[in-house]
Amino acid sequence: MSRQLVVFGLFILSLITYIDRVCISSAKSAIAADLALSDQAMGLAFGAFALGYALAQVPSGWLADRFGPRLALAGIVSAWSVLTALTGAVRSLTALLSVRFLFGIAEAGAFPGSARAIYNWLAPGERGRANGILFSGSRIGAALAFPLLAWMLDRFQWRTSFFWLGVLGIAWALVWLVFFRDHPARQVHTSTPAGRPAAVEPTVIVRRDLVLAMVQYFASNFTFFICLSWMLPFLQEHYQLSPVKAASYAMIPLLCGACALWVAGFSIDLLFKSRLRSWSRRLPAIAGFGLAAGGMIAIRFAASPEAAVACFAVATFGADLSLSPSWVYCLDIGGKRAGTVSGSMNMAGNIGSFVSANAFPWLYGLTGSANSYFAVAAGLNLIAAACWFPMQLREAVTADRAAATEQQPTSRR
Repeated sequence: MSRQLVVFGLFILSLITYIDRVCISSAKSAIAADLALSDQAMGLAFGAFALGYALAQVPSGWLADRFGPRLALAGIVSAWSVLTALTGAVRSLTALLSVRFLFGIAEAGAFPGSARAIYNWLAPGERGRANGILFSGSRIGAALAFPLLAWMLDRFQWRTSFFWLGVLGIAWALVWLVFFRDHPARQVHTSTPAGRPAAVEPTVIVRRDLVLAMVQYFASNFTFFICLSWMLPFLQEHYQLSPVKAASYAMIPLLCGACALWVAGFSIDLLFKSRLRSWSRRLPAIAGFGLAAGGMIAIRFAASPEAAVACFAVATFGADLSLSPSWVYCLDIGGKRAGTVSGSMNMAGNIGSFVSANAFPWLYGLTGSANSYFAVAAGLNLIAAACWFPMQLREAVTADRAAATEQQPTSRR
C-alpha cells in the first residue's frame, strides 16, 4: 500500500465518521417527534456523544500506540457502526442517551488512530497536507450528511436510515483490515535523524505544550460543534426555512471548512520548508482563530438566512484553519506517543463540543436569544489565538541544534 492510498483511506474514514456523527442532527425533528423529546432533551443526546467521545480519547490513543492503527481502527469503526445501527432501535430518551454515549466512546479512536497512522507513514514535511486532506473528509462528510439524510428520511423511516449508515462503516473496516499495514514495507522516515537526540522531553509535553494545545482545541471544537448540532435547527426555526432549504444552507459552512483544511494543510508544509519554519503551525492557527472570532460576532447582526450562513461560513473557515496545525503539532511533540498525545488534545476539544451542545439551548433559554452563545464563542477564539504564540515547533528547533552539533569537530563534543 502506498502513502497516497493510506491518506485516501483515512480521508474516507473521516468522511464516514462525520456522516454518522451528523445524522442525528439531520434526523432531530423525526427523532424528537417519535420519542416525544424537547430541545433540551435533544441537547442532552447531542452532548452524550461528545462526553463519551471526550472521555475515551486518551485510552483510544493509547490503544493505537500499543496495538497499531490497523487493528485499532478496524475494531473502532466496527464498534461505532454497530452503535449507529442501534441508534435506530431506541425507544426512549434513556436508551438514546446510552447508545449515543457508547457511540461517542467507540468513535473516540478515529482521529488519534489516524494520527498514529500518519506518523508511521509520513515524514514531518508531509504531515500538514495529509492532515488537511484527512480532516477535509470530516467536513465534506458532515456537509453531505444533511442532504443525504434529507433524501433518506424522505424515503425511509429514520430508524432504517441509521441501519444503512452502520453497514457503510462495517464495509470500510473490512477493507482497512485486509489491505492496511501499520508500517510501510520500508520505513520512510524517523521522527529525528538516526543518532540524534529525541525531539522533545516528556515533561515539556505535560507542563506546557500539551496544556496549551488542549486549551486552544477546546475553543476550536466549541465553535465548530454548532455546525454539527444546532446550526441546522437554528437556521430552520429562526428564519422559518423548509427542511430542504435549511439543509442546503447548512452545507455551505462545512464545505468552507473543508477548503480551510486544504489551505492550512498545504500552508503548513510550505512554511515548514521556508525561513518561517518555527511559525509553520502558529501562523495558520492564529489567523484562523481571528476569523472565527469575527464570524461569531457578526452572526449577532445577521438579518437574513443568507447573511447568517455567510457568518457561519467565516467562523467555520477560521476554526478549521486551526485544525491541521493542532494535529501536526501533536505529532511534533508526541513522536511515538502521537496517538496518546493527540487523544489528550482531542479529549479537551470534545469537552468543548459537549459544553457547546448544551450551552446553546441553555443560553438561549436564559436570555431568549442565541447572541449570548455567539459572544462566548468569540471570546474563546481570542483566548485560543493567544495560546498559539508560545507554541513553538520544538521538533524542528531541537533537530536543527542537533544537526549543528553533529557538524562540529569531534574534539569539541
